[in-house]
Amino acid sequence: MSTYEDRLTALREELARRRLDGFVVPLTDEHMSEYVGAYAQRLAWLTGFQGSAGSAVVLPAEAAIFTDGRYTLQVREQVDGTHWSYEAVPQTSIAGWLSDHVGQGARIGYDPWLHTRGWVTAARDALADVGAELVAVEANPIDAIWADRPAPSAARLVVHPDALAGKPSAEKRQEVADWLVSKRADAAVLSALDSIAWTFNVRGADVDRTPVALAYALAHADGTADLFVAPDKLADDVAQHLGNAVRLHPRDAFAAHLAGLKGKRIAADPERAVAAIFAALEQAGAEVIEARDPVVLPKAIKNPAEIAGHRAAQLRDGAALTRFLHWLSIEAPKGALTELDAAARLQAFREETGLLRDLSFDTISGAGPNGAVVHYRVSEETNRRIERDTLFLVDSGGQYQDGTTDVTRTIAVGTPTAEMRDRFTRVLKGHVALARALFPQGTRGSQLDVLARQYLWAAGLDYAHGTGHGVGSYLAVHEGPQRIATFGGGDEPLRAGMLLSNEPGYYKTGEYGIRIENLVLVVARDVPGAEREMLGFETQTFAPIDRALIDTALLSPDERDWIDAYHAEVLARIGPQLDDEARAWLQAATACL
Repeated sequence: MSTYEDRLTALREELARRRLDGFVVPLTDEHMSEYVGAYAQRLAWLTGFQGSAGSAVVLPAEAAIFTDGRYTLQVREQVDGTHWSYEAVPQTSIAGWLSDHVGQGARIGYDPWLHTRGWVTAARDALADVGAELVAVEANPIDAIWADRPAPSAARLVVHPDALAGKPSAEKRQEVADWLVSKRADAAVLSALDSIAWTFNVRGADVDRTPVALAYALAHADGTADLFVAPDKLADDVAQHLGNAVRLHPRDAFAAHLAGLKGKRIAADPERAVAAIFAALEQAGAEVIEARDPVVLPKAIKNPAEIAGHRAAQLRDGAALTRFLHWLSIEAPKGALTELDAAARLQAFREETGLLRDLSFDTISGAGPNGAVVHYRVSEETNRRIERDTLFLVDSGGQYQDGTTDVTRTIAVGTPTAEMRDRFTRVLKGHVALARALFPQGTRGSQLDVLARQYLWAAGLDYAHGTGHGVGSYLAVHEGPQRIATFGGGDEPLRAGMLLSNEPGYYKTGEYGIRIENLVLVVARDVPGAEREMLGFETQTFAPIDRALIDTALLSPDERDWIDAYHAEVLARIGPQLDDEARAWLQAATACL
């Protein structure tokens, strides 16, 4: 279909054929993934929205798209406001919006393979209050009208070596088995793709930017497992790696297999397993135990091999980014460089390492006002020149077999204004405050978030995204359960071995954006005289911070010392990896303030 208006019309016609008065379209897949394969990009196909989080509701006479503060600008640029209303999350929920916009007898459809059971319960209750009904569909109506919908990826699985994983798959499965025994459970459903990849020490290429494979698994209390994956994705070396204790089944046999679990006690994660899985288990007569996926926390707490691999990846990636920043310092002032040029050159520097497997997400290459779009994705239509006397924001990362990276730098091209320097320095002060934080064991990310925001708040400023997210080990660049945020998470206690981002920012709509992001590792800290076990952050990312944007008058002596010490470490770690010209540039870029 040629236009998004045509697609919206076709969906309404399909809903009418099914006697449905509306349909909910989330941006996820059957595994509740953040990043999804092309076959599952239903929201983008229907609306044009290219962000990584959002949902839509289509009714006969109106339609709404729901996004959070990261996408306030982007959704308005990509989705036609004449056909869609823009709704802010979490201020407005889909359930609440539906209860305000549908009437008695309305039948609202949803795909039970794309929603959690909690969401279904909330939406069903909200609709019941107005006399409407939530209806599970057997087949997604968008798939019926999406004529050229891509097939799921056929990429093969690959073995992730034990030397990088730090622990054999059999040992990981035994730890899950021990957990199941403690819960008096027979098996656990693993439906999150990164949980499956981590547990079985395999990786895939079914989702852009995330090295996972489309699969389901059941881990059993005896240490064995059932893995459901398309047979043609399994080469002999992977089957041998998995061993006899892992029974292999086609991925499309998963639902039927659940039907055979009558009388079994099965653990399933209400946040990560979709409503259809719970329904299938209950219909089969299994006893369902709601519990968090037992792999989530062990995966988040990196073992020594994963930490060592990550450090190696960070040094390699930091050198590639520094080469790029040196190149940018020469090319950007000429005035001909575009956002796409910059993103391509940065990727090339990473590829020149010979070890890059993929980017960890689409590079955010935002010049001037595009930098104010928090999760901006440059395209031929939006591509801007990087002009003099503007800011350029580049948020990027790489997937290497030994680690996943994510780093943001904001660069002054030409002469920044006093306001730009003020805002940048306030963001930097927050970044430093978080990097230097000491906190007792049991502290949650939500308790630390204010450290990064305090200097912006002092000037009546803020940013509409979390300050830190977890990062996987050659897995998802956004990994839970740890987070530094006061909304949408942040309640998980931080533990030594967890890897997070430290990325406060500031965004002035229509003018510029600022973000400074390093990855940090939670480590034990020895505090003399401490009466509690203390933790802190060890910075993992090494690349220069633009000194031209720092207003030193706003810095305390401790902040200045931290920045100088950080830059000295950047020079010591990254300098030896550079050629003479780039090393000389880095020496100047990391000089003391």
